[in-house]
Amino acid sequence: MSDTVAGTMPAGAPPCALPGTPLAQAAKGLDSCVHCGFCLQACPTYVNLEDENDSPRGRLVLMRRLLDGDIALADEGVAQHIDRCLGCRACETACPSGVPYGELLEATRATMAPVRGTPFVARVVLTVFRHHVLLRTALFGARVFRATGLPRLLARMLPKRLAFPMGMLAATTPVALRVGKLERRELQPRELVLRDVEPREQRSSVTLLEGCVMSGLFAHVNSATEKALEVNGHRVCGTAGQRCCGALHAHAGDLEGARDLAKQNIAAFERSDAEFVVVNAAGCGAMLKQYGHLLHDEPAWAARAERLAARTRDVSELLASTGPQSGTHEVPLRVTHDPPCHQMHAQRIVNPPLQLLRAVPGLDLIPLEDADQCCGSAGIYNLVEPDVSDAVLAPKLARIAESHAEVVASGNPGCLMQIGAGLLLSGSDVKAVHPIELLAVSYGNNR
Repeated sequence: MSDTVAGTMPAGAPPCALPGTPLAQAAKGLDSCVHCGFCLQACPTYVNLEDENDSPRGRLVLMRRLLDGDIALADEGVAQHIDRCLGCRACETACPSGVPYGELLEATRATMAPVRGTPFVARVVLTVFRHHVLLRTALFGARVFRATGLPRLLARMLPKRLAFPMGMLAATTPVALRVGKLERRELQPRELVLRDVEPREQRSSVTLLEGCVMSGLFAHVNSATEKALEVNGHRVCGTAGQRCCGALHAHAGDLEGARDLAKQNIAAFERSDAEFVVVNAAGCGAMLKQYGHLLHDEPAWAARAERLAARTRDVSELLASTGPQSGTHEVPLRVTHDPPCHQMHAQRIVNPPLQLLRAVPGLDLIPLEDADQCCGSAGIYNLVEPDVSDAVLAPKLARIAESHAEVVASGNPGCLMQIGAGLLLSGSDVKAVHPIELLAVSYGNNR
């Protein structure tokens, strides 16, 4: 790593070498770190790469050195270690001092981006996700391609770097699962009928964050979510004008793009009188709950962002708050649960998804060893850092195999695609589904 100094500070200048930058504004968070090292074994990149610079503690030291002017923003060594971070925030769960690592990581990337630029693949993805028409067109094309069955075929034929994206797309296909003792049904919650279960009295009105990938490639999960909410007494209202939540942009350091998308979503959901905004994608839920921080220094938006964050609930969080209605159809499957990082570590939601799964009759819920470790998806991380992503995914696949489960359930589209692709390429018959799908199908479906 280079020791190039960022520049000589003139007399009387503040001690910070990067005044006015996002990192300087977030610098107070660095003071919380006592360098105890509890974060090391919680960090998937440190566990797999065994490099202190690829640990939260090491990266915090690098951030401090950037602020002090000991290292230049253009230093490639620093960039490599910051880029390798998954942003899973497992270190926050392990940290006894409350270091806001996720905020510091995003601030560091935002500070470095104008100097070192953004990788080409990341630029393309972020541009598409920021512009609604481009995104809808891309997702439509992906659905058409998926319908041909070619992604699954090509995933088994192409070289690894090309095969994995094919596997990810194939993993978005609705899965056929057993419902009842002898039957096999395709898990298509759109076709669910509610005659088999008595819906509860209305508890609240809710609106669903449709999501970009969720609505584009996991529409069956959105349908399952709506059905489960209705059975549990929640009236589902639509909200027009929704956009991508901005999580990909914030994680990549494009705070301008994240703020622009956040404002569009805030304005859209303000037009809804629903009590709660329900999210079935853990990364999106974590992002909506952080809108207040994202827009804290914009007076016209800060309070509005906080209000939306306060209304936001993960679907498992909302249903578990009153106890999910038990299903009436058995789903006789061995299922293990892999909690998404931004559900477990960012939102601190641990038990609610398990409560949903326990409400499914006939389901055999099997604990997953090292379930708190990241799968390596992390938004677009698996596209820009494929080697490290593969290294992080490998032990996850091994633990799933050791569980002897037939299905792995996870509440985030990126995790479902990452794990699903890994299972497909490894030749495993295990399927990856969203927990809400299993609950919804247990409420009854058409023949």
